[in-house]
Amino acid sequence: MPKIVDHHKQKQKLAEAAWRLIRRDGIESVTVRKVAEEAGISPGSMRYYFSSQSELFQFSMRLVSDRVYDRVAAIRFTGNPFEDAQTLLFELLPLDDERRAEMEVWTVFHLKALTDKGMQPLASQVYDETKRAVRMIIDALVENGFIKRSIDRNVESTMLFALIDGLALHRIMQPDKLSPDMMKNIVLQHLHALCK
Repeated sequence: MPKIVDHHKQKQKLAEAAWRLIRRDGIESVTVRKVAEEAGISPGSMRYYFSSQSELFQFSMRLVSDRVYDRVAAIRFTGNPFEDAQTLLFELLPLDDERRAEMEVWTVFHLKALTDKGMQPLASQVYDETKRAVRMIIDALVENGFIKRSIDRNVESTMLFALIDGLALHRIMQPDKLSPDMMKNIVLQHLHALCK
């Protein structure tokens, strides 16, 4: 009986192999031969799943985005806007090995999107979705009386988004200089300062 292959799982396996190569050797190392070798398949089989390197990168980038989205969607919110803000913001930070790996490859893909037009729509979409999520946090804190209504919500949400992005980037660039606890404390201090 012929072996049944789950094509989506096989594509995920190849994308994860590309992630490992990117983290270990840089995006320049991602060739058909090396990804196939890393994933344990033949280079010829790889072409069955992805017709180009750009297609592999787009799928790999989407997989990172989907995993973060799935984790955020699985959050059980408490109904307390301040606690829920913390929970959501912490999910956007590389606080553990899994999220750090995702953030590392996401950053590389985001930079690659500057020159790969096929990756640009997803990079822009995720940026907009994340910015909207941060704006929803600010709106919920204002509407529930944690923050004064007189604040400029656009400015505050942009500042909070920049803080989260900056912390994530510093964590992946200089992991020994910014611990997960430090990131959490900085976010909490910022939220407390907003809510005074």
